[in-house]
Amino acid sequence: MSKKLISVVIPTLNEEGNIGEAIKEVKKELEKYGYRYEIIVVDGHSTDKTVEIAKSLGAKILYDSVGKGSALRKGMEKAKGDIIISMDADLSNKPNELRLLISGIEIGYDICMGSRFIVGGGTEDMPLFRKFGNKIFVMLVNLFFRTNYTDLCYGYRGFRKGIINKLGLKEDKFGIETEISIKAAKLGLKVLEVPSFEKKRGSGEGKLRSFRDGYAILKTIFKNLF
Repeated sequence: MSKKLISVVIPTLNEEGNIGEAIKEVKKELEKYGYRYEIIVVDGHSTDKTVEIAKSLGAKILYDSVGKGSALRKGMEKAKGDIIISMDADLSNKPNELRLLISGIEIGYDICMGSRFIVGGGTEDMPLFRKFGNKIFVMLVNLFFRTNYTDLCYGYRGFRKGIINKLGLKEDKFGIETEISIKAAKLGLKVLEVPSFEKKRGSGEGKLRSFRDGYAILKTIFKNLF
């Protein structure tokens, strides 16, 4: 029996220094386990060679200039895979963890989320004030929605086919991961957290802006409370 089709969705914006290695590593890891796959790059109209490099490595290209959330939604809606993986383009996500995310879905979970804050996880790309902010957001979500999450604002995740439509996602920016976690709880979906280690990004500058995007995450929490 042939392995499941895996769709890997990667939002990009000016990631020419990272996207080539990211795609090569993902392909190598999925081929090692015999998975069929498609790689979908959703680009925010980069001004560098991000799209050119991704195309040369066989990625499907979509465009979205609204924000990370909008790009992820577009990519996941177009994905044909039995299992959909969301990940970053900046080399912070370890491809050898793909198998763990996929396995979570294969054993029956609807969503399998990487966590940097359980045994086996960690991060070398999060300053102390961001760790504190993430902890506050996790505490609020756990309190309001009766969940037991350990991480919230992390985009390395796996989804069972069909779950994306059920979630009815609307966030356009960096609140998308928080929205996914909250709506999964409200819908009573089966969610598994697995350890994930976040590396420092490769080249270039990160797109996240702590206070602006922290405020957006807080708005997402309260928006979904009512």
